[in-house]
Formats: sequence, structure tokens, C-alpha cells
Amino acid sequence: MLFITQFFTRQLARQNLWKHLPFCIQLRKHQDYPLSRKWRGNLKTMSLQSPILDNLMTPEMKKLCDLFEKYNYELRIAGGAVRDVLMNKTPHDIDFATTATPSQMKDMFTKEGIRMINMNGEKHGTITARIDDKENFEVTTLRIDVVTDGRRAEVAFTTDWKIDANRRDLTINAMFLDFQWTLYDYFNGKEDLENRRIRFVGNPNERIQEDYLRIMRYFRFFGRIADSNTVHEKETLEAIKQNANGLQMVSGERLWMELSKIIVGNFASSLMETMVVCGVHTYLGFPDQCNLEEFKRVCEVTEGKPYHVMSRVVALLSTDDQLYELDKRLKLSNDEFDIGIFVIHNRDTPMGDDKLKFCKYLFIDTTGKDKKTFENICELLRYRNEPDLLEEFRKWPIPTLPVTGSDLVKMNIPKGPLFKQTFDEIRQRWKFSDFTLTKEELLDMVPQISEDLKLNPKKQSPKPKRKRRS
Repeated sequence: MLFITQFFTRQLARQNLWKHLPFCIQLRKHQDYPLSRKWRGNLKTMSLQSPILDNLMTPEMKKLCDLFEKYNYELRIAGGAVRDVLMNKTPHDIDFATTATPSQMKDMFTKEGIRMINMNGEKHGTITARIDDKENFEVTTLRIDVVTDGRRAEVAFTTDWKIDANRRDLTINAMFLDFQWTLYDYFNGKEDLENRRIRFVGNPNERIQEDYLRIMRYFRFFGRIADSNTVHEKETLEAIKQNANGLQMVSGERLWMELSKIIVGNFASSLMETMVVCGVHTYLGFPDQCNLEEFKRVCEVTEGKPYHVMSRVVALLSTDDQLYELDKRLKLSNDEFDIGIFVIHNRDTPMGDDKLKFCKYLFIDTTGKDKKTFENICELLRYRNEPDLLEEFRKWPIPTLPVTGSDLVKMNIPKGPLFKQTFDEIRQRWKFSDFTLTKEELLDMVPQISEDLKLNPKKQSPKPKRKRRS
């Protein structure tokens, strides 16, 4: 945190920040801080009434509120929980903001015998208190981003709620709620929420350059809040276009966390098209030319149904090489990558007249755990829009190959490529018998299969291009 011992009187007067002297003292040390900055926002307050609020106050939360009041610190609900209440949704995660500094909170909680956990957030101003061993509360000191590099910020503390609201990303996330249920709204967030409008706080360029991940958050919240009549503001899209290259600074894991929610959210097709127009997609690992038409089709056939996010993702891709490039950028999980590559490899394969047989044979021919392979085929059928076939395949009782590796060992088939190829050939013959050949019948074929493979060995499968992630 930043501390100094003096501050220019003319700047204090210009900014009218005399009453926030501790905040000013922290900021003046850093030469990069824009002293001439004028804080935006016009406070609007109103009293809220809602059954959701009636049920929000738990005994533990009441104890927390009383504690801050006892020590003369302000405490309010902040951000997403306020937005949820205004949308008549019960908040699942409640963040709290306060005028107390982390040191003051620690002193207070220590005096009152309240346990604090997970102290990693202290450097960012967050203290987590566990009340009566029942409920955890994350409380963060009001702050301002003094220096930002497009992803991380060096922060200073303040006691001014307006200053803290200025550092938040979107107007709908920049509201506070006290425990008399008074709403504090500096940027018309409530009005924007009512109109299903998504706007950055203040200048979109400034907000995005403070943290380039806000580009993705904008699209995610658009899908979450907007309705069919909502349009993107021209100034916002222009700012996104100008700053899209800043996404290079953001980790793939964080990008995927946001993108995966956009892909499965409302208006996924139109949002992806807008992201492509703005040039965002290439910084996420997608190719220059995305298959937006196929993506729209898959979004339509999966809407309102259970599906895996990768079914929609790979609709944007034309080749498996493109999936490998996407994986390098976004750091997909092993399961996510496996589903994606499976769909790409099989989405255009002709099924023939007997589609169920196609699915059964694909199941036998695919290496891996049976349960995972079964689900991958189900995902493929969702992608290909085969709901009746999906239902039929789900009812198929998976047969078990009667021959095991131990049987081949007993027949002195040496471990190695010959062993694997022999076992694979047994499986194929069992498959083409429509799974009717018995164990004895299959084992009788082993000597001849083994001899044929010694004379005409099959080429070994190439090594996978991708290492499994731990």
C-alpha cells in the first residue's frame, strides 16, 4: 500500500478531497497517479423493499453489521449481489465493502474474538471473517486503482464510496446497498438494469485499459442482462475494437472462464458475431475465419437442452489443428479437449442406413473409458441434431467384450505391439458379429490372428500431438 507525509494544498482544494485526507496521503506518493482527475458520478439513493431482502439478513450477517456499527465503520453490500436483488434474484455470493482498512478490520475482529481465514486477499484490501463458525464474509476496503497494467492494479484505500464506484467496470456493478436497504447508485446502474442496458462506468477506453478482461466481462453480462431489444452502444464497440489486442496480456485460463459462460449464455450466436467483428476472437485463439453459420446452427439445435460447451465451441472451427491452437491459448481441460476433438473427427462421418449400428461401432472403435466414450457419442449426436437417435442409443445396454488381456497372457502372446494388435483384432471380430461371438470362439481365433499379424504387422498409431494436463 502507498503512504506519504504531505499533499499539495491546491490539489486538495481542486478535488475537494479534504475530508478524504487519508486517501490523498496514500495516493500522492505515486507519481503516476492523475491528480487532476475528476471523479464522475451523481449519487442517487432510494429505499428498497423486497421479500428477498427480508430473507437476506442471517443472524451471522446481523452480527457482522452490528460489529462495524459499533466501531463506527460503514459497511455495505456491493456489486453483483445488489444487481441480483434489483433483478428479484436471491444473491448466492455477497461481497461487502467498508470504510475500514484491512488493519482496522483485523484489530476489530481480533478484539471481538472473531476468526479470520484466507489472508491472501489482505494485500488487495480483503479480509474474510468467519462468524460463529457458521458463515464466511469477505469484506473489502473501499479503494482506487492507482496504477494498472491492463490486468493487475496497485491499489490505495479510500473512505469515499463514489471514488470506489469509479473503479468498477459496469454501471450495473457499481451500486451499493446498506442495511436499512438504501440503494446508492452513482452511475444510473438501476436505470440501466431496468432498460437491460450494458454500459461501462465512465469512459469505456479507460475502463478497458485498466483491465482488458473487462472486454470479456462486457460480453458475458450482455448475454446475462440484455433482452432482444438491447443494442450495443457504438462508443463501447469502438473501444473494444481499439483495445482488443490487450487481451494478449490476459491468461488463457481467465479468458476461457469468461468465454465458456458467453458461449452457453443468451444471444451466444449474435455475441460471437459481434466479437468477430470487433477482432476479439483471434486473441482468444480462434482462427481468422470462424464458421459463424455452423455456430448459429449448433446454438439453435442445443438451445434449451443439455449439452457440453465444447459442442458449440468446435462449431466455430473447421479442423482439428484449429482446436490444437485454441487449446494452446485457452488451456482447455483434458475432458474439454477430448470432447472437442471427438466431435470434430466424427461430425461429418456418414452414418449409413443403420445409424444405431454406426453409434455402436463407433463406441467399440474408440479407445478410452467406456463411460467417457459413451458420453462423447451422446454429445456428437447433440451436435448433429439427432434427438431420436440419441434417445435410442442411451437405451443400448453396453456389451462387455468376453476376452480380457489376462486371457492373451495365458496364451503366451508377448506384451508389446503384437499384444495390442491381437486384442484390437479380437474386438473387431466381436463387433462385426454384432457382439454375439463367445469367449471360446474368440480365443480359438487368437493363434491365427497372432500369426497373421507377425507376417503383416499393422502400423502403430502416431503419438498424440497434445500432452495431457495434470
